[in-house]
Amino acid sequence: MPFARPTACLALLAVLAAGCAVDSGKAETTASGPSGYPLTLDNCGAKTTVEAAPRQAVSLNQGVTEILLSLGLADRLAGTATWTDPLPESLTGADAGVPRLAENAPSFERVLAAEPDFVAASFASTLGTGGVAERDRFEQLGVPTYLSPSDCVGKDNGGTGDGSRTTPLTMDAIYGEIRDLARIFGVPERGEDLVASLRGRLEAAADSATGADVSVMYWFANAEAPYLAGCCGAPGVITNELGLRNVFDDTTDEWPQINWETVAERDPDVLVIGDLTRRSQTAETAAKKIGFLEGHPVTREMTAVKNQRYVLLSGQAMNPTIRTVEGVELVAEALRRFGLAG
Repeated sequence: MPFARPTACLALLAVLAAGCAVDSGKAETTASGPSGYPLTLDNCGAKTTVEAAPRQAVSLNQGVTEILLSLGLADRLAGTATWTDPLPESLTGADAGVPRLAENAPSFERVLAAEPDFVAASFASTLGTGGVAERDRFEQLGVPTYLSPSDCVGKDNGGTGDGSRTTPLTMDAIYGEIRDLARIFGVPERGEDLVASLRGRLEAAADSATGADVSVMYWFANAEAPYLAGCCGAPGVITNELGLRNVFDDTTDEWPQINWETVAERDPDVLVIGDLTRRSQTAETAAKKIGFLEGHPVTREMTAVKNQRYVLLSGQAMNPTIRTVEGVELVAEALRRFGLAG
C-alpha cells in the first residue's frame, strides 16, 4: 500500500479498521499481476496486503530484523528497534548502515518519522495494546504490518504474562516466517536458501548429541522472580531436538516466574542461561546470573551449579528466531563437553 506522510497520517487516525485476532500465520495470495503484487497474506488473523516490494521497512524486534538481514535486505530497512543481543558477526556488516530507531521500543511517532512502507514485529505485544502501536493504527495510515506467526499460531497471548502455548512450537513456524517475508520483499529464492541452510544445521546438531535422561532448565532473566521456560516455546525446540527433559515441562506458560526453592527441588543437570545485553531486568548478563546462583544459599547446592554445567545463550536463541538453531548447536556442544551426550 502507498505510504501516507505523517502530516496526512494525522487526518486518517479516525478511520476504523479491522482488529487483529491471533490465530493463523498461513499465507494466502490474492489475484496479482505479473510481478506477483499485490500480495495478500492471512497473518495472525489479519489481512496484510503489500502493493509492491517494501523499500522503507521498519523492523520492531531483533528476531525479525535478523531474518531480513539474513535475506540480504539491509538496503530495504529504514529502521530497527528493540535489541537484546549483539548481532552475529555474519550480519554486523549488513546492519552497519541501518538506522536504529531505539534500543528498546520506539514511540509510534518515531516509527512514522522513518516513513515506513511496511512494519514487521516478532511479538504480538509490540503491535498490541501497550506496545509501539496496534496494527490498526498503521493500517489506517496505509502501512501494512506483519507479525511473526511463531507468536500467534498455537499460542494464547491473553493475560498479563508472556502467553501460553496450546501446541509446542517447532521450527516450521520460523521457516514459514522466512518464506512469508521473502515473498513480501520479492526474493522467494533467498527464503528457500535460508530455510535449507537452517534445516541442515539443525539436523547436524541433533545428530551430534542426544541427552537421554538429562534434565535442563532455561533461565532468561530476573533474579528475584526468575523467568524460566515452560514446555513449549523456543527452548522446547532445543529440548525436543536433543532429547532432553525440561524440569518445568509441566507448564504451558511461555516464561513463568518460579521461585528458587522450587527450582532447587527439581535440581536440573544442566542450566541454560540467557546472556543478555539489555538492562530492563535484574541479572541480565550470564556473569550476573552465575554469580547469583553460586552465592545464593539455595541455588548453590544444585547439581548443575556444583558442577558448573552452564550453557550460555543469547536472548535471540531462547526466543522463536533463526538463532534457535544456534541454541540447539550450543547446547549439543555443551552436552558433549560435559560428558552427557548419548
